Amino acid sequence: MQIIHFSDTHLGFNDLDILDDNNINQREADFYDAFSQVVSYIKNNKVDYIIHTGDLFHRSSPSNRAITFALKAIKEINDLNIPFILIAGNHSTPKSSLSSPILKIFESFSNVYLSYNQEYKKIEFKDAIFHTLPHMNDSSKAEEQIQKSFDNIKKNKKNIMMLHCSVGAWYLMDEYGEWVYPKEKEYIFDHMDYVALGHWHGFNSVAINAGKEKYKNVYYSGSLERTSLNDKRNSKGFIHLYLEENKEIQVSYQEIKIRALVQKEIDAQDYENACLNLNTKDCKDALVEVVLKNLSINKSLDIQNADIKVLFKDALHVSIKREFLKTQEDKNEVLDIEALSLEEYFLAHMQEEENKEEYSRLKNKVQELFSLYRDKNDTA
Repeated sequence: MQIIHFSDTHLGFNDLDILDDNNINQREADFYDAFSQVVSYIKNNKVDYIIHTGDLFHRSSPSNRAITFALKAIKEINDLNIPFILIAGNHSTPKSSLSSPILKIFESFSNVYLSYNQEYKKIEFKDAIFHTLPHMNDSSKAEEQIQKSFDNIKKNKKNIMMLHCSVGAWYLMDEYGEWVYPKEKEYIFDHMDYVALGHWHGFNSVAINAGKEKYKNVYYSGSLERTSLNDKRNSKGFIHLYLEENKEIQVSYQEIKIRALVQKEIDAQDYENACLNLNTKDCKDALVEVVLKNLSINKSLDIQNADIKVLFKDALHVSIKREFLKTQEDKNEVLDIEALSLEEYFLAHMQEEENKEEYSRLKNKVQELFSLYRDKNDTA
C-alpha cells in the first residue's frame, strides 16, 4: 500500500508586502506553488491513498483567493479517483462555535473525506481504516477521543492514525490553542501501522528525535513552506509512504523546491572590508537574513539598514539583526525588531519581567488576542 502524507500547507499565508507579476503577494504565491508541486507529484505517481494532517489554510476564515486556489487544486486530486483524507488543524479550526468550519466547502467532492468536528472520526475502506483526530480547542476531551481510535482498530486491515498536535515537548510550536498528545496514550502507536502527524513544520521521525527504539512508525511530514523567518529549514517536502504486508514501513521523503533562506554575517569591527568581500551570488530571489555583529553603539548609528540592503539588490527580501557587544558576561545580544512579529516582540518584552507566574498567566491570553486580530484582518 502506498500513501502520500503531507501537511501544514497554510494556504493564504502572506508576508513582506511584495507583489509578484500577477499582483499577488509573493509569499502567498510561494505557498500555492509548493502545494502545486505536491499535486504534480501525485498525478505522476500512482498511490492508494492521500492524507493531509491539518492546517490546509492559514486562517479559519481564509481569503477568497486562497479558497479559490484550494477548490481548484483539490478538484484535481479528486478527479484522480484516489481517496483523499483531510483533517483540520489549529489554524483552520474556528475558535468559536458560531463560525462554520472552512473544510465543509469540500464536502461535495466524492473522493475527499473530511474530519473537522473536533472529535474522533473513523474513515474506513476495504483494506484500511483511518483513525482521524483533528485539532480540538478543548484539549481536555482529547484522551476520550483518542481512546476511540484504539477501540476501532481492526487487525485484518491497515490502521493509520492521523493527528494534528504535539507528540512530546520537542514538537511544541508555542502557538495559541495547540495541544499535546497525552503520554499515557502513546501505547496506541504500537497498534497502528502508521501514525501521520501534522503541526510541527519539520520532517521528523518521533522515534529518532526521542531517542527511542519504539515509535518508528510515527512521523511528521512537515510544512511545505516557512511561515516565519525563524524557520531556518531550506528543506521542505512530504512523505511517500510504503506499507508492507509484514507491517514494515518505508518512508521516502520527497523534497520540493522552495525559496531559499540565506544567512550572512557582516563584522562591524571591519565593516568596509566585510562588505567588499561579501559573497551574494547565492542570494538571488532569496530571503536573506544578515547579522551585523560586534557592534558598538556609535558604530551602529553610522551603519544604515538601507546601505546594507543595497548589497543584496537581487534578493527578494533582506532582514537585518544587530548584534551588540556588551559586557563579557553578556557579550552578544541580538536585537531583531525587524524580523520579529508584533506578537513575538510583545511576548519577548513581557518575558523580561521577573514575575514568571504572571508571564505564564498572560501568555495564552495575549496569543488568543493576536489570533483573533489576525482572523479579523484577513484580506482577499
